[in-house]
Amino acid sequence: MAEVDFQALFDAAPAALALLSPDLVFVAVNRAYERLLDRTREEIIGRNIFEVFPGGSSGEGVAVLRSSLERALAGGEGEADTLMLQRYDIEVPGSPGASEERYWSVASSPLLDREGTVCGVIVRIQEVTSFIDRMREDGLSAFSDAGLIHAAAVEAQLFSQTRELQSINRRLRSSEAEERQVSEGLREMVRHQRQAVADTSHDLRGPVTGLQIRLEDALADPDADPREILLAALHDAERLGDIIGDLLELARLEAGALAPTEQVDLAYLVRDELARRDLKTAITTHLDPGIVVEGSPIRLARLVGNLLANAERHARSRIEVSVAADDGQAVLEVIDDGPGIPDADREEVFTRFFRRSDARTSDPSGSGLGLPIARQIAESHGGTLHSAHRADGASGARLILRLPLRRP
Repeated sequence: MAEVDFQALFDAAPAALALLSPDLVFVAVNRAYERLLDRTREEIIGRNIFEVFPGGSSGEGVAVLRSSLERALAGGEGEADTLMLQRYDIEVPGSPGASEERYWSVASSPLLDREGTVCGVIVRIQEVTSFIDRMREDGLSAFSDAGLIHAAAVEAQLFSQTRELQSINRRLRSSEAEERQVSEGLREMVRHQRQAVADTSHDLRGPVTGLQIRLEDALADPDADPREILLAALHDAERLGDIIGDLLELARLEAGALAPTEQVDLAYLVRDELARRDLKTAITTHLDPGIVVEGSPIRLARLVGNLLANAERHARSRIEVSVAADDGQAVLEVIDDGPGIPDADREEVFTRFFRRSDARTSDPSGSGLGLPIARQIAESHGGTLHSAHRADGASGARLILRLPLRRP
Protein backbone atom coordinates (compact mmCIF):
# COMPACT_ATOMS: atom_id res chain seq x y z
CA MET A 1 0.00 0.00 0.00
CA ALA A 2 1.39 3.40 -1.01
CA GLU A 3 2.31 5.80 1.80
CA VAL A 4 0.46 9.11 1.93
CA ASP A 5 2.48 12.28 2.43
CA PHE A 6 0.05 14.08 4.73
CA GLN A 7 2.26 17.18 4.94
CA ALA A 8 2.20 17.58 1.15
CA LEU A 9 -1.55 16.87 1.16
CA PHE A 10 -2.13 19.56 3.80
CA ASP A 11 -0.01 22.08 1.90
CA ALA A 12 -1.77 21.43 -1.43
CA ALA A 13 -5.33 21.54 -0.05
CA PRO A 14 -7.46 24.12 -1.92
CA ALA A 15 -9.06 25.41 1.32
CA ALA A 16 -7.12 27.85 3.51
CA LEU A 17 -5.97 25.82 6.54
CA ALA A 18 -3.94 26.63 9.66
CA LEU A 19 -2.84 24.45 12.57
CA LEU A 20 -2.73 26.11 15.99
CA SER A 21 -1.25 24.79 19.22
CA PRO A 22 -3.45 24.68 22.40
CA ASP A 23 -2.14 28.15 23.33
CA LEU A 24 -3.23 29.43 19.87
CA VAL A 25 0.26 29.69 18.36
CA PHE A 26 0.59 28.98 14.63
CA VAL A 27 2.25 25.61 14.01
CA ALA A 28 1.62 25.32 10.27
CA VAL A 29 -0.30 26.98 7.43
CA ASN A 30 -0.82 25.83 3.85
CA ARG A 31 -0.26 27.72 0.62
CA ALA A 32 -3.94 28.63 0.23
CA TYR A 33 -3.82 30.28 3.70
CA GLU A 34 -0.77 32.33 2.68
CA ARG A 35 -2.45 33.48 -0.53
CA LEU A 36 -5.76 34.35 1.12
CA LEU A 37 -4.24 36.47 3.89
CA ASP A 38 -1.29 37.78 1.86
CA ARG A 39 1.21 36.64 4.50
CA THR A 40 4.12 34.25 4.18
CA ARG A 41 4.37 31.33 6.57
CA GLU A 42 7.63 32.80 7.85
CA GLU A 43 5.63 35.83 9.04
CA ILE A 44 3.06 33.60 10.73
CA ILE A 45 4.45 30.37 12.21
CA GLY A 46 5.58 30.54 15.83
CA ARG A 47 3.40 33.55 16.69
CA ASN A 48 0.04 33.81 18.45
CA ILE A 49 -2.91 34.20 16.11
CA PHE A 50 -4.03 37.46 17.74
CA GLU A 51 -0.51 38.84 17.54
CA VAL A 52 -0.42 38.22 13.79
CA PHE A 53 -4.05 39.29 13.29
CA PRO A 54 -4.98 41.68 16.14
CA GLY A 55 -8.43 42.35 14.67
CA GLY A 56 -8.03 45.96 13.58
CA SER A 57 -9.06 49.09 15.43
CA SER A 58 -12.60 47.87 16.10
CA GLY A 59 -11.51 44.57 17.60
CA GLU A 60 -15.07 43.32 17.13
CA GLY A 61 -14.14 39.85 15.98
CA VAL A 62 -11.36 39.03 18.45
CA ALA A 63 -13.57 37.95 21.35
CA VAL A 64 -15.89 35.95 19.09
CA LEU A 65 -13.02 34.13 17.36
CA ARG A 66 -11.25 33.45 20.66
CA SER A 67 -14.42 31.91 22.11
CA SER A 68 -14.84 29.72 19.01
CA LEU A 69 -11.26 28.46 19.22
CA GLU A 70 -11.58 27.78 22.96
CA ARG A 71 -14.80 25.83 22.39
CA ALA A 72 -13.03 23.69 19.79
CA LEU A 73 -10.13 23.04 22.18
CA ALA A 74 -12.48 22.18 25.04
CA GLY A 75 -14.81 19.98 22.98
CA GLY A 76 -12.45 17.09 22.42
CA GLU A 77 -15.04 15.14 20.42
CA GLY A 78 -13.72 16.08 17.00
CA GLU A 79 -16.66 18.36 16.26
CA ALA A 80 -16.01 21.66 14.52
CA ASP A 81 -17.12 24.99 15.97
CA THR A 82 -18.36 27.12 13.08
CA LEU A 83 -18.71 30.86 12.71
CA MET A 84 -20.85 31.07 9.61
CA LEU A 85 -20.16 34.78 9.21
CA GLN A 86 -17.83 36.97 11.23
CA ARG A 87 -16.32 40.38 10.76
CA TYR A 88 -12.59 40.35 11.44
CA ASP A 89 -10.53 43.30 10.21
CA ILE A 90 -7.08 42.60 8.75
CA GLU A 91 -4.07 44.88 8.78
CA VAL A 92 -3.24 46.26 5.33
CA PRO A 93 0.11 44.77 4.17
CA GLY A 94 2.80 47.44 4.14
CA SER A 95 0.68 49.90 6.17
CA PRO A 96 1.21 49.25 9.91
CA GLY A 97 -1.79 50.34 11.99
CA ALA A 98 -4.12 50.54 9.00
CA SER A 99 -6.77 47.84 8.70
CA GLU A 100 -9.56 47.00 6.29
CA GLU A 101 -12.97 45.54 6.96
CA ARG A 102 -13.13 41.84 6.05
CA TYR A 103 -15.73 39.11 6.59
CA TRP A 104 -15.06 35.40 7.06
CA SER A 105 -16.61 31.99 7.52
CA VAL A 106 -14.48 30.11 10.06
CA ALA A 107 -14.57 26.44 11.11
CA SER A 108 -12.34 25.32 14.01
CA SER A 109 -11.84 21.58 14.63
CA PRO A 110 -9.93 19.98 17.53
CA LEU A 111 -6.90 17.88 16.59
CA LEU A 112 -6.57 14.74 18.72
CA ASP A 113 -3.43 12.74 19.41
CA ARG A 114 -3.35 8.93 19.60
CA GLU A 115 -4.59 8.98 23.22
CA GLY A 116 -7.56 11.14 22.24
CA THR A 117 -6.18 14.25 23.90
CA VAL A 118 -6.62 17.58 22.19
CA CYS A 119 -3.19 18.68 20.92
CA GLY A 120 -4.21 21.56 18.72
CA VAL A 121 -6.92 23.02 16.53
CA ILE A 122 -7.27 23.08 12.75
CA VAL A 123 -8.79 26.29 11.42
CA ARG A 124 -10.38 26.49 7.96
CA ILE A 125 -11.33 29.95 6.73
CA GLN A 126 -13.24 31.28 3.72
CA GLU A 127 -13.54 34.95 2.92
CA VAL A 128 -17.03 36.31 2.11
CA THR A 129 -16.23 40.04 2.03
CA SER A 130 -17.26 40.29 -1.62
CA PHE A 131 -20.65 38.82 -0.67
CA ILE A 132 -21.15 41.52 1.97
CA ASP A 133 -20.11 44.21 -0.50
CA ARG A 134 -22.65 42.88 -2.97
CA MET A 135 -25.41 42.98 -0.34
CA ARG A 136 -24.53 46.57 0.47
CA GLU A 137 -24.60 47.54 -3.19
CA ASP A 138 -28.02 45.92 -3.52
CA GLY A 139 -29.23 47.80 -0.44
CA LEU A 140 -30.48 44.68 1.33
CA SER A 141 -31.84 45.32 4.82
CA ALA A 142 -30.47 42.02 6.12
CA PHE A 143 -27.12 43.72 6.76
CA SER A 144 -26.59 45.76 9.92
CA ASP A 145 -23.65 46.86 12.01
CA ALA A 146 -24.29 44.02 14.42
CA GLY A 147 -24.12 41.36 11.71
CA LEU A 148 -26.46 39.43 9.45
CA ILE A 149 -29.58 37.52 10.23
CA HIS A 150 -29.27 33.73 10.14
CA ALA A 151 -30.63 33.36 6.59
CA ALA A 152 -28.09 35.81 5.25
CA ALA A 153 -25.30 34.01 7.11
CA VAL A 154 -26.30 30.72 5.50
CA GLU A 155 -26.36 32.42 2.12
CA ALA A 156 -22.89 33.82 2.73
CA GLN A 157 -21.61 30.36 3.63
CA LEU A 158 -23.09 28.89 0.45
CA PHE A 159 -21.66 31.78 -1.54
CA SER A 160 -18.13 31.14 -0.28
CA GLN A 161 -18.40 27.39 -0.85
CA THR A 162 -19.72 27.97 -4.37
CA ARG A 163 -16.72 30.12 -5.18
CA GLU A 164 -14.42 27.39 -3.88
CA LEU A 165 -16.20 24.79 -6.03
CA GLN A 166 -15.91 27.05 -9.06
CA SER A 167 -12.17 27.35 -8.46
CA ILE A 168 -11.84 23.57 -8.15
CA ASN A 169 -13.88 23.09 -11.34
CA ARG A 170 -11.62 25.51 -13.21
CA ARG A 171 -8.55 23.56 -12.12
CA LEU A 172 -10.23 20.28 -13.11
CA ARG A 173 -11.10 21.64 -16.55
CA SER A 174 -7.53 22.86 -16.98
CA SER A 175 -6.21 19.46 -15.92
CA GLU A 176 -8.60 17.69 -18.31
CA ALA A 177 -7.48 19.95 -21.15
CA GLU A 178 -3.84 19.15 -20.42
CA GLU A 179 -4.62 15.43 -20.31
CA ARG A 180 -6.43 15.66 -23.65
CA GLN A 181 -3.49 17.49 -25.14
CA VAL A 182 -1.05 14.85 -23.88
CA SER A 183 -3.35 12.09 -25.12
CA GLU A 184 -3.60 13.71 -28.56
CA GLY A 185 0.19 14.04 -28.64
CA LEU A 186 0.63 10.36 -27.78
CA ARG A 187 -1.91 9.31 -30.41
CA GLU A 188 -0.15 11.46 -33.01
CA MET A 189 3.19 9.94 -31.99
CA VAL A 190 1.79 6.41 -32.38
CA ARG A 191 0.27 7.33 -35.74
CA HIS A 192 3.56 8.83 -36.86
CA GLN A 193 5.50 5.74 -35.79
CA ARG A 194 3.05 3.40 -37.52
CA GLN A 195 3.26 5.46 -40.70
CA ALA A 196 7.06 5.49 -40.48
CA VAL A 197 7.14 1.70 -40.10
CA ALA A 198 4.76 1.27 -43.04
CA ASP A 199 6.74 3.68 -45.22
CA THR A 200 10.03 2.08 -44.26
CA SER A 201 8.71 -1.39 -45.03
CA HIS A 202 7.46 -0.20 -48.40
CA ASP A 203 10.74 1.48 -49.28
CA LEU A 204 12.89 -1.45 -48.18
CA ARG A 205 10.73 -4.00 -49.96
CA GLY A 206 11.83 -2.79 -53.41
CA PRO A 207 15.58 -3.45 -53.20
CA VAL A 208 15.07 -6.57 -51.10
CA THR A 209 12.65 -7.99 -53.70
CA GLY A 210 15.00 -7.00 -56.54
CA LEU A 211 17.93 -8.67 -54.84
CA GLN A 212 15.90 -11.84 -54.23
CA ILE A 213 14.70 -12.02 -57.85
CA ARG A 214 18.24 -11.58 -59.23
CA LEU A 215 19.58 -14.34 -57.03
CA GLU A 216 16.69 -16.66 -57.97
CA ASP A 217 17.28 -15.94 -61.68
CA ALA A 218 20.98 -16.67 -61.26
CA LEU A 219 20.24 -20.02 -59.66
CA ALA A 220 17.68 -20.89 -62.34
CA ASP A 221 19.91 -19.88 -65.30
CA PRO A 222 23.38 -21.48 -65.18
CA ASP A 223 24.42 -19.50 -68.27
CA ALA A 224 23.68 -16.10 -66.68
CA ASP A 225 26.55 -13.59 -66.54
CA PRO A 226 27.71 -13.70 -62.89
CA ARG A 227 29.34 -10.27 -63.12
CA GLU A 228 26.12 -8.65 -64.31
CA ILE A 229 24.18 -10.38 -61.53
CA LEU A 230 26.70 -9.33 -58.88
CA LEU A 231 26.68 -5.71 -60.08
CA ALA A 232 22.89 -5.62 -59.95
CA ALA A 233 22.93 -7.20 -56.48
CA LEU A 234 25.56 -4.70 -55.35
CA HIS A 235 23.34 -1.86 -56.56
CA ASP A 236 20.40 -3.23 -54.54
CA ALA A 237 22.62 -3.65 -51.47
CA GLU A 238 23.90 -0.07 -51.79
CA ARG A 239 20.30 1.12 -52.08
CA LEU A 240 19.44 -0.74 -48.87
CA GLY A 241 22.47 0.73 -47.14
CA ASP A 242 21.53 4.28 -48.18
CA ILE A 243 17.97 3.91 -46.86
CA ILE A 244 19.12 2.38 -43.56
CA GLY A 245 21.79 5.08 -43.18
CA ASP A 246 19.21 7.82 -43.76
CA LEU A 247 16.81 6.27 -41.25
CA LEU A 248 19.57 6.00 -38.64
CA GLU A 249 20.52 9.64 -39.20
CA LEU A 250 16.90 10.72 -38.81
CA ALA A 251 16.63 8.72 -35.59
CA ARG A 252 19.80 10.36 -34.21
CA LEU A 253 18.54 13.83 -35.13
CA GLU A 254 15.07 13.26 -33.64
CA ALA A 255 16.66 11.91 -30.46
CA GLY A 256 18.73 15.09 -30.16
CA ALA A 257 22.06 13.27 -30.48
CA LEU A 258 24.86 15.82 -30.20
CA ALA A 259 27.64 16.16 -32.75
CA PRO A 260 30.96 18.05 -32.37
CA THR A 261 30.57 21.65 -33.51
CA GLU A 262 32.97 24.28 -34.77
CA GLN A 263 33.00 27.46 -36.80
CA VAL A 264 31.91 26.67 -40.35
CA ASP A 265 32.32 29.03 -43.29
CA LEU A 266 29.15 28.35 -45.25
CA ALA A 267 30.52 29.59 -48.58
CA TYR A 268 33.59 27.35 -48.24
CA LEU A 269 31.36 24.40 -47.31
CA VAL A 270 29.20 24.91 -50.42
CA ARG A 271 32.25 25.18 -52.71
CA ASP A 272 33.64 21.98 -51.22
CA GLU A 273 30.38 20.10 -51.76
CA LEU A 274 30.11 21.35 -55.36
CA ALA A 275 33.70 20.21 -56.04
CA ARG A 276 32.96 16.75 -54.66
CA ARG A 277 29.86 16.21 -56.80
CA ASP A 278 29.86 15.25 -60.46
CA LEU A 279 26.96 17.47 -61.44
CA LYS A 280 25.67 17.18 -64.99
CA THR A 281 23.73 20.45 -64.67
CA ALA A 282 25.13 23.97 -65.13
CA ILE A 283 25.78 25.66 -61.78
CA THR A 284 25.66 29.40 -61.06
CA THR A 285 26.96 30.50 -57.66
CA HIS A 286 27.00 33.71 -55.65
CA LEU A 287 28.80 32.96 -52.39
CA ASP A 288 29.58 35.87 -50.05
CA PRO A 289 32.73 35.20 -48.01
CA GLY A 290 32.86 35.28 -44.23
CA ILE A 291 29.38 33.85 -43.61
CA VAL A 292 30.28 31.81 -40.54
CA VAL A 293 27.95 29.63 -38.46
CA GLU A 294 28.47 27.37 -35.46
CA GLY A 295 27.67 23.76 -36.27
CA SER A 296 28.67 20.23 -37.17
CA PRO A 297 30.65 20.31 -40.44
CA ILE A 298 29.62 16.73 -41.25
CA ARG A 299 25.90 17.33 -40.75
CA LEU A 300 25.91 20.71 -42.49
CA ALA A 301 27.75 19.15 -45.43
CA ARG A 302 25.06 16.48 -45.60
CA LEU A 303 22.36 19.17 -45.52
CA VAL A 304 23.97 21.05 -48.42
CA GLY A 305 24.53 17.80 -50.31
CA ASN A 306 20.88 16.82 -49.93
CA LEU A 307 19.74 20.21 -51.25
CA LEU A 308 22.06 19.95 -54.25
CA ALA A 309 20.94 16.37 -54.96
CA ASN A 310 17.30 17.46 -54.83
CA ALA A 311 17.96 20.35 -57.21
CA GLU A 312 19.88 18.13 -59.65
CA ARG A 313 17.05 15.59 -59.61
CA HIS A 314 14.50 18.16 -60.80
CA ALA A 315 16.50 20.79 -62.74
CA ARG A 316 16.11 20.98 -66.52
CA SER A 317 19.32 22.88 -67.31
CA ARG A 318 20.50 25.11 -64.44
CA ILE A 319 20.99 25.29 -60.68
CA GLU A 320 21.68 28.51 -58.76
CA VAL A 321 23.33 28.49 -55.33
CA SER A 322 23.82 31.58 -53.16
CA VAL A 323 25.14 32.31 -49.66
CA ALA A 324 24.59 35.69 -47.99
CA ALA A 325 23.85 37.32 -44.64
CA ASP A 326 20.45 38.79 -43.83
CA ASP A 327 19.25 40.28 -40.53
CA GLY A 328 21.74 38.41 -38.37
CA GLN A 329 21.28 35.10 -40.20
CA ALA A 330 23.21 33.11 -42.73
CA VAL A 331 21.02 32.41 -45.76
CA LEU A 332 21.68 29.63 -48.27
CA GLU A 333 19.40 29.36 -51.31
CA VAL A 334 19.35 26.52 -53.82
CA ILE A 335 17.21 27.18 -56.91
CA ASP A 336 16.52 24.94 -59.90
CA ASP A 337 14.63 25.52 -63.16
CA GLY A 338 12.55 22.35 -62.92
CA PRO A 339 8.78 22.01 -62.60
CA GLY A 340 8.78 23.49 -59.09
CA ILE A 341 6.89 22.43 -55.99
CA PRO A 342 3.09 22.84 -55.99
CA ASP A 343 1.73 24.93 -53.12
CA ALA A 344 -0.08 21.89 -51.71
CA ASP A 345 3.23 20.02 -51.41
CA ARG A 346 5.41 22.75 -49.92
CA GLU A 347 5.35 21.15 -46.47
CA GLU A 348 4.79 17.58 -47.64
CA VAL A 349 8.21 17.48 -49.32
CA PHE A 350 9.74 17.61 -45.84
CA THR A 351 7.77 14.53 -44.74
CA ARG A 352 9.77 11.33 -44.76
CA PHE A 353 9.27 9.06 -47.79
CA PHE A 354 7.10 11.63 -49.59
CA ARG A 355 7.94 11.71 -53.28
CA ARG A 356 6.20 13.69 -55.99
CA SER A 357 5.23 11.88 -59.17
CA ASP A 358 7.88 13.68 -61.25
CA ALA A 359 10.55 12.63 -58.74
CA ARG A 360 9.54 8.98 -58.99
CA THR A 361 9.84 9.21 -62.78
CA SER A 362 13.14 11.11 -62.93
CA ASP A 363 14.85 9.16 -60.13
CA PRO A 364 13.17 5.86 -59.22
CA SER A 365 15.94 5.06 -56.74
CA GLY A 366 15.24 8.09 -54.53
CA SER A 367 14.16 7.43 -50.95
CA GLY A 368 12.17 10.55 -50.07
CA LEU A 369 14.41 11.12 -47.02
CA GLY A 370 16.80 13.79 -48.30
CA LEU A 371 14.73 16.90 -47.53
CA PRO A 372 13.35 15.60 -44.19
CA ILE A 373 16.95 14.96 -43.06
CA ALA A 374 18.01 18.42 -44.29
CA ARG A 375 15.23 20.11 -42.30
CA GLN A 376 16.05 18.11 -39.16
CA ILE A 377 19.69 19.16 -39.44
CA ALA A 378 18.67 22.79 -39.92
CA GLU A 379 16.40 22.73 -36.87
CA SER A 380 19.05 20.98 -34.76
CA HIS A 381 21.30 23.97 -35.51
CA GLY A 382 18.63 26.48 -34.48
CA GLY A 383 17.71 27.26 -38.08
CA THR A 384 14.90 26.74 -40.58
CA LEU A 385 14.48 25.20 -44.01
CA HIS A 386 11.49 25.88 -46.22
CA SER A 387 10.45 26.08 -49.86
CA ALA A 388 9.26 29.20 -51.67
CA HIS A 389 8.43 30.53 -55.12
CA ARG A 390 11.30 31.81 -57.22
CA ALA A 391 11.77 35.55 -56.83
CA ASP A 392 11.84 36.07 -60.62
CA GLY A 393 8.49 34.31 -61.05
CA ALA A 394 9.97 31.57 -63.25
CA SER A 395 9.18 27.90 -62.75
CA GLY A 396 11.37 25.85 -60.48
CA ALA A 397 11.96 25.07 -56.83
CA ARG A 398 13.57 27.43 -54.33
CA LEU A 399 14.81 26.01 -51.02
CA ILE A 400 15.93 28.51 -48.37
CA LEU A 401 18.10 27.61 -45.38
CA ARG A 402 18.48 30.10 -42.54
CA LEU A 403 21.00 29.58 -39.74
CA PRO A 404 22.09 31.90 -36.91
CA LEU A 405 25.29 33.74 -37.71
CA ARG A 406 28.11 33.06 -35.29
CA ARG A 407 28.52 35.94 -32.87
CA PRO A 408 31.93 37.65 -33.07
